[in-house]
Amino acid sequence: MWRYAAWLPLHVGEHPVTLGEGLTPLIEAPILARDVGVRRLRIKDESQNPTGSFKARGMSAAVTRARGDKVPGLVVPTAGNAGAALAAYAAAAGIPVRVFAPKTTPRPILEIIDALGAQLVRIDGHIGDAGKMAAAYAKESGWWPVATLREPYRVEGMKTMGFELAEQCDWSLPDVVVYPTGGGEGTVGIWKAINELQASGWLADGSKQPQYIVAQSAGCAPIARAFAAGADHADPWLDPETYASGLRVPTPLGDRILLRILRETAGHAASVTDEVMRVATRRLAQTTGIDAAPEGGCAIAVLADLVRDGKVARDADVVVFNTGVGASYRP
Repeated sequence: MWRYAAWLPLHVGEHPVTLGEGLTPLIEAPILARDVGVRRLRIKDESQNPTGSFKARGMSAAVTRARGDKVPGLVVPTAGNAGAALAAYAAAAGIPVRVFAPKTTPRPILEIIDALGAQLVRIDGHIGDAGKMAAAYAKESGWWPVATLREPYRVEGMKTMGFELAEQCDWSLPDVVVYPTGGGEGTVGIWKAINELQASGWLADGSKQPQYIVAQSAGCAPIARAFAAGADHADPWLDPETYASGLRVPTPLGDRILLRILRETAGHAASVTDEVMRVATRRLAQTTGIDAAPEGGCAIAVLADLVRDGKVARDADVVVFNTGVGASYRP
C-alpha cells in the first residue's frame, strides 16, 4: 500500500513499518453475480493481507506514525483482527503492545496475538467493555490508544483500499460498494480516498462516489437500525451476539459519518441472520475459491436482499469486500 506514500502520513525520508500489505486482488465472481441478480460482481479480497484481514492497512499506518513519534507503547481493544494486526506491526517496529479482547474472540485469532508477543488480556463482555479497559490503561500507562477512529492514522491506511479500487477499475468506479461493517473505518476510508481522488482530478470523467451498502449481522446491527429509523446517530446495541466477531461492535464510533455517507450516496444499511450468513459464506467460498470470513458472506447476503427488494439495480457493477480469512474463525 505504500506505493501511495505521497497520500499517506509519512515524512520525507521516513521508512514505513510494512509487512507487504495492500494491493489485494479484485476477483470476478460471475456465479455470485447470477445468484444475487446483478450485471457484474467482483470481490476485493482483503484476506490476502498480512495477518489475514484488512486491518493490516490501518495498523501499518498507525504503527509507522507511532514509531516516528517515539511512543512508549500501544494499546487496543479488539474483536479479533485489529489486535492481530497491531501485534504484528508493533513487533516489526519494536514497540510493546497490550491487546484487550473478549474471551469470545475466535481462538485462532487470540493465538496469533499471543504468538506475536503482545500482552493479551482476555475479558468477559464485548468490544465496548474492552474499549473502556483499553482507554483506562492508556491513561494510566501513557501508551498510545489505537482504537477504531479514535486516532487519525488507521483510517489513512484504510483509504488505500479506495485508491486500489479506483486503479484496478482503470480510474473509474463501480456503481455499488458493499462493506461488512463493525466499527466503520473501512467504509469511511474508502469514501475519504474517493473524495481525495475526485478533488485531485485522478478519476475518469463522470466518475462519482459509489452507492455504499453497510452490511451487518442481525445480532448486532446498530447502523442498519439507525438508518431505517432515519436517525443521524446509532444508539448502542444491547447484548450483541453474532459469530462474525468483526461485526460484534455495539457502539460504532463512526456512526454519524457512516450514516451521512449512506444518505449522500443513496446507499443502504441492512442486516441478515447468522444462519443466512453461514450459507452465503459457504457459497462465496465454493464459487470463487476465496476462503472468506463470515463478514464477507454477510455482505453477499445483504446485497442479495437489497437487489431482490429493488434497492440495488440489477444492471449494477458491484464490488463486495471480503474483509478477512475464514480460517481465523474455525475452532
